[in-house]
Amino acid sequence: MTTPQEWHKNLMAQKTVEALKKNNFEAEYVASKEEARERLLSLIPAGATIGKGGSMTIAELDVLDELEKKGHCIYNHGLSNLSPEEKDDIRKKELTCDYFLCSTNALTLDGKLVNVDGTGNRVAAMIYGPKEVIIVTGINKLVKDVERAIERIETVAAPINCKRFNFTNPCTKSGMCMDCQADTRICNVTTIMHKKPSRSSIRVIIVGEQLGY
Repeated sequence: MTTPQEWHKNLMAQKTVEALKKNNFEAEYVASKEEARERLLSLIPAGATIGKGGSMTIAELDVLDELEKKGHCIYNHGLSNLSPEEKDDIRKKELTCDYFLCSTNALTLDGKLVNVDGTGNRVAAMIYGPKEVIIVTGINKLVKDVERAIERIETVAAPINCKRFNFTNPCTKSGMCMDCQADTRICNVTTIMHKKPSRSSIRVIIVGEQLGY
């Protein structure tokens, strides 16, 4: 039997899927992380090059090893053994890959994707460049509107990600954005995709579980 919480969760997700479609995105809902993983793997054809934006959601799906086993060339600037120059080179390759995999910091119920970046490579690739962009987001990132999306980024995503990177930015202690001037600030670029950019192909997969930050 479906609980009231599950019913509400499914209703929110379906409402957001319809809003995304109205905004010209491809969009779908899957109930679990396992379903999302299988769906993602099924969407990527043999021989495609793959780029990965900084994303704990994609990491939690554990798809990159499987894609590598299938012979895909994967551009991942997040590998720990890379020099800064090598990371930048891979970031540029991610901009022109066949499939770019990432998540979103927040997704509004009326189908807007809101993101904040430090370098800007992730949001750049989301908007234009790759042949296909696949954005996977947990139900925890759904919010009412853009104002709530910014609030979520400033009080949840940014502080947690700064801690993940071992940065000492003020938000790691305060738990909220302090509009700092730190060299390691990760809130330098804010993007809002109101509609799908006209020259891009973007699919959003909403997962009925908590994923990422």
